[in-house]
Parts: sequence; C-alpha cells; structure tokens
Amino acid sequence: VQLQASGGGLVQAGDSLRLSCATSGRTFSSYVMDWFRQAPGREREFVAAISWSGKITDYADSVKGRFTISRDNAKNTVSLQMNSLKPEDTAVYYCAADFRPYSDYVTRLSGDMDYWGKGTQVTVSS
Repeated sequence: VQLQASGGGLVQAGDSLRLSCATSGRTFSSYVMDWFRQAPGREREFVAAISWSGKITDYADSVKGRFTISRDNAKNTVSLQMNSLKPEDTAVYYCAADFRPYSDYVTRLSGDMDYWGKGTQVTVSS
C-alpha cells in the first residue's frame, strides 16, 4: 500500500485547510487510517483516526472540535478537514494505515501503523 498526502500550505491563524491522502491497493477498506503530525523539535503525535467503516473516529484533545477526519472507500482516500487553525498546528502531517481486516476500530498508536505516507507541510502564521 502506498500513501500520498497532499493539501498542506501556508495559512493564517483561523483559516482552514483540507488534507487528503490517496492510497493504492484494493483493500483500502480493511485499513484503519490515521493522521499524525510532527512539529520541529518535537516527537510525532497522533491527530485523528477513522475505522474502516467510517463509523468510529478518534481525535487528539488538541484538535477535537476543529478537525474532522473522513474517508471514501470507493475512492481510496482519507481526508482531514482542519478549521480554526492555530500556529501550534504547524507541523508536517502524515497519513498512515493499520491493516485490520474484520475489525472496525481505531488506534492512536504509531507503532500499530503498517504503512506511512510522505508528509505534507502545514504552516499557520499568527
């Protein structure tokens, strides 16, 4: 499975961005999909996750209520809608996939991820 994130950019505080992650492979619906981010000098951190069905989602407290994760299994894509962006959201954002057939669940653990995409830079100016 190959993952390709896109949609990053430079925005001002309060603006919105929509990140997308395109995936290859025919078993996309068997994957839990996550977004992580890594700011300069900081460890990579969990942002959001969505189960294969899309019925279960999970968010880091820092983004809850501002970010929304969604997926389109027919198009093999997962998206992250980011609203009310703050300077502290500045980071490289990565999409990742955890192969979990027959298990409709989510995980925050980066160690559970089987595949990672190259990141996309999000910069929020104050």
